[in-house]
Amino acid sequence: MSVATGGSEAAAAAGGGGGGGRVFFQSPRGGGSGREDAVSAAAVQVQQRRHQQGKVTVKYDRKELRKRLVLEEWIVEQLGQLYGCQEEEMPDVEIDIDDLLDAANEEERALKLQETLVDCYKPTEEFIKELLTRIRGMRKLSPPQKKSI
Repeated sequence: MSVATGGSEAAAAAGGGGGGGRVFFQSPRGGGSGREDAVSAAAVQVQQRRHQQGKVTVKYDRKELRKRLVLEEWIVEQLGQLYGCQEEEMPDVEIDIDDLLDAANEEERALKLQETLVDCYKPTEEFIKELLTRIRGMRKLSPPQKKSI
């Protein structure tokens, strides 16, 4: 990028009127207006952002993400039935699927769930059994690996 400063010569070259201590920026390519450069730069940024978003979904297995989403929606629905309220009114209950998957066996998973649902006044055995069945065979979601440059 080159910078032109000065009086009437620079102002006339940029299409301006008077003189004075104005600073005008000119494109090194020449011929392109500043607005066109800004638009093309914005288009490049949008394209790069789309490419980055694509990388994120590729690094995670889409099928696993879909399974996880369906499971989480089911959990929210079931907790709503157990606590007898809508999601917004539900007590602060957090069921960490990855934490359950880290457990050594089914009994340990069941214990973690029972501890989490200790405040629930309705029976939770069926919910726990169904949840353990649903997570069987699932893999823990690990954060995407950054590629070294």
